[in-house]
Amino acid sequence: MPCRSALLRVATALSLALALCVAASAQAQARVVRVGVYHNPPKIMAGEGGQPSGILGDVLREMAQAEGWTLEPVACEWEACLAGLNNGRIDLMPDVARTDARLRLFDFHQVPALHSWSQLYRREGVIAESMLDLQGKRLAVLEGSSQQEYLQTLLAGFGLNTRFVTAPSFDAAFGLVAAGQADVVASNHHFGDLAAQRFKLHDTPLIFQPSRLFYATGKGLNPELLAAIDRRLGPWQADPASTYFQILKHWGAPLNGSRIPAVLWWSLGAVAAALLLALAFVALLKREVGRRTRELRASEDKLATILNSVDAYIYIKDTELRYLYANRQVCELFGQALPDVVGKGDSAFFDATTTLQLRAVDQQVLDSGDRLVEEETNRTHEGEVRTYLSVKMPLRNTEGHIYALCGISTDITDQRQFAQEIHQLAYYDPLTHLANRRQMIERLQQLLDDATTGHHQHALLLVNIDNFKHLNDLHGHRVGDLLLQQVAQRLNACARAGDLVARLGSDEFAILMSGLGTQPAVATRQVEQAATKLLQTVGEIPFELGSLSHRVSASIGVAMLNQPQTTVDAVLKHADMALAQAKSGGRNGVRFFRSDMEVVAAARAALEADLRDGMAKGQFLLHYQPQVDERGQMFGVEALVRWQHPTRGLVPPGSFIGLAEVSGLIEPLGLWILRTACQQLHVWSSVSGREHLCVAVNISARQLHHPDFVRQVTDILQETGARPDRLELELTESQLVEDMSGATAKMQALKALGVRLSLDDFGTGYSSLNYLKRLPLHQLKIDQSFVRDLLLDANDLSIVKAVVDMGRNLNLSVLAEGVETTAQRDMLLQAGCHLFQGYLFGRPVPVEQLPAP
Repeated sequence: MPCRSALLRVATALSLALALCVAASAQAQARVVRVGVYHNPPKIMAGEGGQPSGILGDVLREMAQAEGWTLEPVACEWEACLAGLNNGRIDLMPDVARTDARLRLFDFHQVPALHSWSQLYRREGVIAESMLDLQGKRLAVLEGSSQQEYLQTLLAGFGLNTRFVTAPSFDAAFGLVAAGQADVVASNHHFGDLAAQRFKLHDTPLIFQPSRLFYATGKGLNPELLAAIDRRLGPWQADPASTYFQILKHWGAPLNGSRIPAVLWWSLGAVAAALLLALAFVALLKREVGRRTRELRASEDKLATILNSVDAYIYIKDTELRYLYANRQVCELFGQALPDVVGKGDSAFFDATTTLQLRAVDQQVLDSGDRLVEEETNRTHEGEVRTYLSVKMPLRNTEGHIYALCGISTDITDQRQFAQEIHQLAYYDPLTHLANRRQMIERLQQLLDDATTGHHQHALLLVNIDNFKHLNDLHGHRVGDLLLQQVAQRLNACARAGDLVARLGSDEFAILMSGLGTQPAVATRQVEQAATKLLQTVGEIPFELGSLSHRVSASIGVAMLNQPQTTVDAVLKHADMALAQAKSGGRNGVRFFRSDMEVVAAARAALEADLRDGMAKGQFLLHYQPQVDERGQMFGVEALVRWQHPTRGLVPPGSFIGLAEVSGLIEPLGLWILRTACQQLHVWSSVSGREHLCVAVNISARQLHHPDFVRQVTDILQETGARPDRLELELTESQLVEDMSGATAKMQALKALGVRLSLDDFGTGYSSLNYLKRLPLHQLKIDQSFVRDLLLDANDLSIVKAVVDMGRNLNLSVLAEGVETTAQRDMLLQAGCHLFQGYLFGRPVPVEQLPAP
């Protein structure tokens, strides 16, 4: 016993040690990242629970989730944040511009997290149109910021007496200006545009220091964090539909990528003018070599320091367009030292096309004597293409003659690409690359606003893919997406030049046709022809979706824009009503909006509301119609739904089943019918004379193609206790053809449960011996349309005999529907059919009124 006790204590200790080791291992695997968070919305700020928020905060949280990091926010002011990053108290700091000074203290990743620029903001009454206006002004800056470092260097180079007022945060800096303790404030434009409204300040045309923002770590610390950031940012920034661009859109990043802000043009012009004054001053100094050599050399060195520190490409060309001067950025771009650049023309550095374009602009400046602002796209001999915003100005001597030109070019390639991606996200569908709903609505509004719209005809076509949800449910979203992409290609191929093709969402597309002439009748014919062509193009050739070959149809609703004072919402509503008519009319068709559709739509909406209310209040009931054999003995019934409406009375299924299918209510209604019928089966199982009865239940297409249909049937059978071999599910041929392989698999599973399967309305669809052989059927039902004229039409009799023969050959029973007369029954007996259903044997009635056993 002592031995067993000792062993037990050892085992317990080992178990505890093992648990502690596992816990310690799990804790070690969860990486905690301490993140500096300071207040600089919308880029970075503290959100819920102090977690990083804003553009860079949200991006970091997405990375953390993907990498399995736990973020631990460290709230701090800017200077304190940088100090904490330097001493290791903070692992990662967002919103850090990379400068030479900071590269000595911190490490950065490679892919920029955000593009930005800096701007000055003024209070009311303060003039700040150029850098020279900052003479004698009080300039508020964030202490230790890149704006402070840049402006101190620049303004000192110009000899301006500007007093810098530092603040611990951007908020405090703006507050200084608002309180009159400073005249202007410098900040990044993301924060400044929002803060200027809040503090009632005005933006100025002084924009400077285009910058790229990064996440930073302490020197030599946490390289794996930086590698993970690059690994996430690269693919995200390459995909306009990524989380990255969704975050930018959420925080109000600029959406129009086609224009550079006008204020940037004026700002660069102002900077250019100031720098050109300095350059002109140097040129004049050079003419006084004898008397002021030492002063000139000192001024040149001072100016060279300034020009080489400016984040722009600055150069001077003579009247032959050969370089006289180039700053450090230009020399680095060309990959040559300044002595090797001077004296050469642009052909030495750019391809022939770029050289011709540059020469044309430069010559215009020399010939006109005017300052020119131009966006230039340049290609080097190595093939690198960059876009620049260039300000070019002539230089004049003391006599006023032009002897050179000076240019200042800012590289805006990244900003332009970034803006284009934002524009693509805002106005185009990422899956199909068609215009999105926003672009379509804006274009539609333009047409409605056009003063000539009342005379010119336009049309909006809404195109909906029939039964797309079934395909998506059966084969998954990947196959559904492939179909949408290929449908988009076919619609684009059908569109005329000038038509706008858009994807509005899910499986709905739109085509906006404009310029259809001035005659309504002619315009309507054009649209009808175009819509017919669209239906043919979509439906005539199957879509190849990986291993699946699938044929689809579409429904189209059309609204003509020929009504004055029409609104966008009204046009969309009218097209949608027409589309609903096309779908309810059997799909694969075109309907034009008519004014009476609004009345019909209102009635349908009221009926749908009543239908939903009826489902909730249990207003539906089942009637049963007898099925008999050749002796007239009832062997089964068909369950048929009725709606006991409180004001409409007993509503037959033909008045609401179609609406239930369109609205999606057919699925819960179908399950109710199936459950109620199975409950009745269970009741009859203990009633003498009824225990042998089978109940046939019609199954809708939406039910059959639901992924969980077999499980739903199984659950209902178990829940009600009904015998599976007494339940018969009636399917139609059209339901099966839509997805033969999927339907067959479900039917096999149902047969394995013992459920009987019947093919309803046989002969009216795609009757094929080939597919009948593959289906696990129990019975064929001859459609009543063949029984009705059986005695009058020899073709109907031939069809009935063919169905009976087919059933006999396939070992299937055959039942004739719609038998109303003795003569019809006798003719069916002669044709070999021995099972019947119809008014001759009984109408659908409540269960209490069925014939006695």
